[in-house]
Amino acid sequence: MPVILIVDDEPLQRDILKTILDSAGYETYSAASGEEAIELAKRLDPDVVLADLRMNGMDGIELMEAIMKEMAGPSIIIMTAHGTINSAVEALKKGAADYLTKPLEKDSLLLTVRRAADRAALLKENLRLRRELYGQFRIEGIIGDSSAMREAMEIVRKIAPSSVTALIRGESGTGKELIARAIHHNSQRKAKPYTALNCAAIPENLFESELFGYEAGAFTGAATRKAGLFEITEGGTLFLDEIGDLPLPMQSKLLRALQEKEIRRVGGKENIRIDVRIIAATNKDLEKELASGGFREDLYYRLSVITIEMPSLWRRMEDLPELISFFLNKYNQEYGKRVAGVDQDVMKAFAAYRWPGNIRQLSSVLERAVLLNETGTINRKDIQGELRAAEAPGSAGSFSMDIPDEGLDFEALEKALINKAMEKTDGVAAKAAKLLGMSYKTFLYRLEKFNQG
Repeated sequence: MPVILIVDDEPLQRDILKTILDSAGYETYSAASGEEAIELAKRLDPDVVLADLRMNGMDGIELMEAIMKEMAGPSIIIMTAHGTINSAVEALKKGAADYLTKPLEKDSLLLTVRRAADRAALLKENLRLRRELYGQFRIEGIIGDSSAMREAMEIVRKIAPSSVTALIRGESGTGKELIARAIHHNSQRKAKPYTALNCAAIPENLFESELFGYEAGAFTGAATRKAGLFEITEGGTLFLDEIGDLPLPMQSKLLRALQEKEIRRVGGKENIRIDVRIIAATNKDLEKELASGGFREDLYYRLSVITIEMPSLWRRMEDLPELISFFLNKYNQEYGKRVAGVDQDVMKAFAAYRWPGNIRQLSSVLERAVLLNETGTINRKDIQGELRAAEAPGSAGSFSMDIPDEGLDFEALEKALINKAMEKTDGVAAKAAKLLGMSYKTFLYRLEKFNQG
């Protein structure tokens, strides 16, 4: 049943409108002023607000703007006299659903309210669906509107529908697996399995059986046949985390599986066709591993058809407030707490900190703080000992320089910084890009430009 809020400073007008709308089956409430209406609207979440334009104190347009600022759902109808039609038109431009002229006619009133209620129902349903989708997206940990995150998510959006392999790079705790899940859940494979293997956590002698499975009797203890992850994931997505830790012998076998699209169980004699999308991730410098012979070049190029760079937390600090809000909501629900936010002192400490553990560390710090908090706002006491390096010399944000009065050659400065970064990282471009806070792609573009110059 639609909820209607009537706002008019004339008691007789309120009573007439309430009687008509009650008899039409609506759940109606009334307010004598804009200020009273705002408090009622917060509590009732009405479908339609029927507000007089001219009222003592807050007028109808001011009320409409205040309600629209607080909530997205209600349709607002402005009631106006013939002499103030221009104001009604102004209200429509500012977002009112409709307007009625006094004296009101019953049939016109009911028709306008019904249309506004239908509009509100549609808006609320759309809002509910958007929130559901937004919540699903948030479950994947895709939070933030920084340029680095927008760049990463634009790549995700483009490649998700395909089956292209992808390599996700970034420090530990930056959300690489969450990106992999986002790709899977936005792909045509989303109804099929998603499986993950941490290559750093599997003993070398178990890799082959874990990925490819084994036949009964293939080795001591293999009493029955077991399917490997490739078979289990048929039609879906296999995420290989910390791919840089995959032993060289397994790298060649994985390469063959990707090239031939078939596997053979340990101890088996028949090849098995597979259709599995591979997404890999690493926090290692694979270019350095290539140079030292620790990673196969052909496998590297097979996996890195598309590369997604996940920024470290301290290089996307503009996302910090939104991340804090997300984790506070999460742990409030999980532990039945009501922590509203963090105080200014804590926010400054968070902004100055290097966050070596990235988002995973932020999550852990906030979880502990929510559990310990007794005031409703996280303060220094709640994070005591958690951010020991926050004010350490050389931490993020400590860089400063003077600009000479005669100015400087910015391109020359940029070229010098790029060359210095390459020198500092022994010519490893990916590492140099990270030092300068650039995406790998942007860094290569700038490096090539200056080399050509």
